[in-house]
Amino acid sequence: MVRLSLILHLFIGSTLGGMGIVAALVLGYGTLFPILAGGLAGFLAAFPVSYVIAKKLYES
Repeated sequence: MVRLSLILHLFIGSTLGGMGIVAALVLGYGTLFPILAGGLAGFLAAFPVSYVIAKKLYES
């Protein structure tokens, strides 16, 4: 299940990271650190999301 979770994290992490970057840009933060913080926050938030999705896939 860990391997599936890591594979899912590749896709979910890039999606949520991109959403964090877009959110930072929409809010008017155009400098480096807010953009990186938004991307990193999305990337880190993808770990529990991918774990829950992998768990649901294994249970069904």
